[in-house]
Order: sequence, then structure tokens, then C-alpha cells
Amino acid sequence: MKGVINVNNGYPPYPRPYPSIYNPYYPYNSYSPYQYPYWGHLPMHHPDYGRQPIQLKDYGPCPYVVNIEEATKQNDFYRIALWTGEYLQLTLMSINVGDDIGLEIHEDHDQFIRIEEGQGIVMMGDRKDQLDFKAEVYDDYAIFIPAGKWHNLINTGCTPLKLYSIYAPPEHPRGTIHRTKADAEKHHGY
Repeated sequence: MKGVINVNNGYPPYPRPYPSIYNPYYPYNSYSPYQYPYWGHLPMHHPDYGRQPIQLKDYGPCPYVVNIEEATKQNDFYRIALWTGEYLQLTLMSINVGDDIGLEIHEDHDQFIRIEEGQGIVMMGDRKDQLDFKAEVYDDYAIFIPAGKWHNLINTGCTPLKLYSIYAPPEHPRGTIHRTKADAEKHHGY
């Protein structure tokens, strides 16, 4: 039809699933599927550009945001507290090849562990001499340890096992740094 302007530029007619907002940076049509114009813009630079190592220290109880995968993979300490609050604590761990966390139990709190790099075997049980739960774990696996369960995690791979652990409530004093497993055993009283 003569004199009719196609404002949809080949897209299906209204109603659209998202409100249309004019986006001058989108070259193909004058409408954007994004609710907020800045969501549709290209980033100023690549996220890895100028990336600096994360300073590993205890940032709690202040508000804190971190790329947890990067921080975990960067950590070479056996254990370091990255954030300690009143009700929750996050620690990073690096378990050497053939080593383990050590058989332990937390009577009054649950624990969450996520493997970011490496592989291992986790064991749990109601008694120290009867660890009847066993599972192989790898990158991106999560481990949930209920309060009152004996548990251990052994590195069965050929690289350090990199993980982070969340305790609720906190298990270690604020600012904990254990450079080696022997250092942790000395300070924790195993």
C-alpha cells in the first residue's frame, strides 16, 4: 500500500513480549527488546581487560562482591577466610595432590563446599570409623555436609583441589590464614 510506513521493520506486529524503547545504538530497527536501554549496549571493554589479581583477605562483615571462581582458583593457601560475618563464613581452600581436608565433624553447623578445580572423593558418616557415604567430585560439584556428620575430602587428581567452603555459623576466627595443612592442624587443635 502506498503511503504506509512499516514501523516494525519486518518484525511481527504488536503486541510484543517486551515494552519497546527507542534505542539509537541498535542499527537494524528503532525498537529494542530490552526494558532498559543500557542493557542493549555493547560493553565498553572485554571483562578480562586489565583484570588484576584479587587481594585475598577477610572482607567481613562489610558488604562484598567477588568473582568467587577467580578467587578460588587464584588461592594457593590451604585455607583462607575470605568473608566472615556473624552468621556465615566463606573460606577458600587448596588441597595438594594426594592430601585431604582431614577427618572432622562440626556439631553445631552445616557446611557447603563447591569444587572449582580438580577432583576428589568425599566421605561422610555418623561415626568416625564408619564413613558409609562416598562420592566422587569434580569441577562444579557441590557438597552439603549436615551438622554432626564426620566427613573428609581427599584430592585424587594430579593438580591441587581448589574449593570454597561456606559455614553457617562461622567455624574459624575472622582473618584465618592457614598456609599449609600442618599450620591448620596446629591452630585448629586436631
